[in-house]
Amino acid sequence: MRINSTRKFTARENINTRNMTIKIINKSSNVLPAYETEMAAGLDLRAFLQEDVIVKPLERVLIPTGIYLELPQGVEAQIRPRSGLAFKHGISILNSPGTIDPDYRGELKVLLINFSHEPFKVSTGDRIAQMVIARYEHIGFDLVEVLSETVRGSAGYGHTGKK
Repeated sequence: MRINSTRKFTARENINTRNMTIKIINKSSNVLPAYETEMAAGLDLRAFLQEDVIVKPLERVLIPTGIYLELPQGVEAQIRPRSGLAFKHGISILNSPGTIDPDYRGELKVLLINFSHEPFKVSTGDRIAQMVIARYEHIGFDLVEVLSETVRGSAGYGHTGKK
């Protein structure tokens, strides 16, 4: 059964979206995850709670969404922080981006952390994260003794300087 979200932009309505349908179960009272703008990369996920949760400073809390997915093989869901929550309230996601593998069938939950000095309240319906759907490939390794040379070589963190 195909169900479109009640939000303004669904995957099917976005001209830049491939024709991919993902099976979803919504046990929450919230609308389906949705793109909030026409060209958004992420679908907003909402909290689904029995009662409000207060995330204390430096505390981490696993927030349920009531959403269950069946992703096609070769597709993952990446759970990412919302920039507004991070900037305005110091709220982020640990293990970011979190990966939802296509063989996982459990409820999507979001691991929030409060990096601020103030408690933060989460209520049912609050947009707490964004979910980006991405294709991936399984790879094989070619075990070698030497890698090809590049201009950068092994220069790592900070190698291009500050300015």
